[in-house]
This record gives sequence, structure tokens and C-alpha cells, in this order.
Amino acid sequence: MKKSLMNNLGLKLLAFLFALLLWLIVVNIDNPITDATFDGIPVTVEHPEIITQDQKSYQIIENTDKISVTVYAKRSELEKIKAEDIVATADMKELYLESQVPIQIEIPGFDIDSASANPRNLQVKIENNKSNTFPISVTTTGTVRDGYVLGGVQADPERINVNGPESVIDSISRVVAEVDITGLSHDTTLDASVVYYDSDNSEINPEQIGNNLGTTGVKVHVTLYQTASIPVEVDTSGITAASGYSVADVTWTPEEIQIAGEQSVLEGIEKISIPADAVEAQDISQRTERTIDITSYLPEGTRLVDESGNNVLVTIRVEKDGTKSFDLPVGSITVNNLDENLTLNYGEGEDLEIHVRGPQEVLDGLDISEIKASIDLKDYKKAGEYELGVDIPLPDGCSLESQIKIKITLEEKE
Repeated sequence: MKKSLMNNLGLKLLAFLFALLLWLIVVNIDNPITDATFDGIPVTVEHPEIITQDQKSYQIIENTDKISVTVYAKRSELEKIKAEDIVATADMKELYLESQVPIQIEIPGFDIDSASANPRNLQVKIENNKSNTFPISVTTTGTVRDGYVLGGVQADPERINVNGPESVIDSISRVVAEVDITGLSHDTTLDASVVYYDSDNSEINPEQIGNNLGTTGVKVHVTLYQTASIPVEVDTSGITAASGYSVADVTWTPEEIQIAGEQSVLEGIEKISIPADAVEAQDISQRTERTIDITSYLPEGTRLVDESGNNVLVTIRVEKDGTKSFDLPVGSITVNNLDENLTLNYGEGEDLEIHVRGPQEVLDGLDISEIKASIDLKDYKKAGEYELGVDIPLPDGCSLESQIKIKITLEEKE
């Protein structure tokens, strides 16, 4: 009996098959086929010349060139796979319905069961090809080193020829070369990135756009100027006071300006002069101001660092004979009896001009910092706009030419 069992070929074969099946069951229980999904897989287009050889262009729509891929494989193999191992391609030879290209998935070097793309097709829009030429403008980011300003920027080349799907080319409003000038302290040439914008100032995806820049791309030549603070001088010889008055003083602000230019030019500049005819004021009997655009008085080869700061305000203050005039800062006025539920704001916020009459020897020694002006709000308990007198104590023998009033606004505290 034992001998017949040992020599039974059928039983041996059955035992082998049972052992193999048991091994497969054990292996699959311990290392089963499972799945994993990888997002953001890029799709490479193959044989695009199928479209472009007929003077056509295509654009990928609905972001179908970024897909999700689900991979089925044994767990031990799946754990080794990374997103960058997955190759997704769409062959234009397989185009159907003039808009759909099947996406194929491969994962070279890995033993997988299957893989599927979502979406399954690359969606394209085929159009006539179009070319156009645009000027290249330059924008900069960052700031140059202290003591320098940006003098000028120039793109090289100044124009760009682009081609691509007609709808994409027609949507281009401007082409910009962008460069970072952070920390620059000398003239230089920088590589620039080219950005396409539509009429809504939104960036256009450059992947569908070809150009004639080749491998060189766009260069931007950057010119820097040095800066210097230069005193401003005003010729006051054209200013005269009316009979019975005298010119108390002439002041201007700013007293110096920052200009930019080449170092050799800046080194020879000592001051910026505003001529007499620019501020001429004859027979004046009250405070007079002149606003001067200093741009035309800048030396050749220079410019303002702050081009919006081109105005110089010249203030001429006159006094009656036997008086002395002062500018009283509103911030120096003491406020008494302000209600705790109110806040105070000055309506105009400008300095108050006061004229004091008195003995000349007293006036000569009078200092505005010694005048302790004040307002009293004991009778003002409601929010609103008011005009009230300013109390200005003066030395014996001195008086104000006219009462000084100030406009204030009282508001409820929040």
C-alpha cells in the first residue's frame, strides 16, 4: 500500500499543484495587489508636428495636461513607485474628433498590474497658427543699494516675434521683461524672464507661445546713478515790501534736494539756485507764498531722485513797521478743559501767523518759544466744528495787531 502510494504519479502531481496553490495564496495574502493614486502628473505631447505642419496650432484646454494616475500593483512594488517615475504621453497621431488625444501611461522599470489616467484624454483646441510682433517693456523688482537710483533700463532685443494659436496670440496685450535689481551698485546686464499679459493684466501661460529669442533670451541693460543731497538757494533780491512794511524773512522748503547723476557730474555741483525772477514779489503787505518747480533749474545730466518732489515752497513774511510777526505752531497750543468724552482736531492744522506790536527793544528780544498760547474749552461740551479765540500772553507794552482765532473739530470718542 505504502509502495503504491509512493509510486503514484498522479498523486505526486496533485500534491505539487496543491502546494503551488497554497504558496500563491500565502504570497498574495502577505503581498496583495492594491492601488495608489498619484496627482499632478504632467502629460508630454508626442508628434506635435502632425498639427503644426499644416500651419495649425493647438492649445491644451481644461488643464488636461495635468492628470491623476491610479496604479495597480503588488504592495511591495507599489511602495517603490514615486510620481516622477510615471510617464504620461499623448500622441497626436492618435487624435480623434479633432479634439481628443488618448493618454498612455508607462512606469518603466516597475512590475505593475495596470495603470489608468484621469482624465483619459488630452483635450486640445486646434486653430490657425498666428504670428505677431510686440515691443518689450521692462519692469524691475527690488531696490538698488543705498546711495544709488535706477537710471534707466533697456531690453535687448527691444521687440519680440511670437507665434502660436490665434486666440492665444490675439489675447496678448503686452510683453514684459522682468528683472530683479536688488542690491545693485553699478551698471550691469541681467538675464530677464519674459511674461505675457492680457488686457486684464493677467499672465498668459507661455507654454503655448513660441518666440524668436532662441537660447539667448532677453537681456536687460541696467544703468545706475549715484545720489547726492544738494542745498537749495533762492535769490530774494526781487522781493520788496509795501510802504510801512518790511520783509521779516524769506524761507523755503525743502532747503535741500536729492538729485541723481553720474559721479563726475555730482562732484561739481555745490547748490541749486532759484533765480530772482522766479520768486519776484513787489510791494507786498501780507504773507506771500510762491511754489517753484525746481526741475528746470537742475544742472544738465541730473534729475530728481523723487520726481514727484519737484516743488519748492518759498514763504515771504512781512511785518508792519513797529511790529514783529511769528508763525505759531498749532501743536504748541495748550488745550484746557477738554471734555473727557471728546477728541480734538484742528480744522486746518497750519501754523498761525501772529503780529505783535510793541517797543522795538522788547520785540527784538521776543522769542516765539516763550509765548504760551492756549485755548479754553470749558464751554464746548458737544461734538461739532467751532471757531474760538486763542489766548496769547505777551510782555508788558506789547499787543496783538488782531485777535487770533482757530478752527477746531470736536468728535465723540469711539
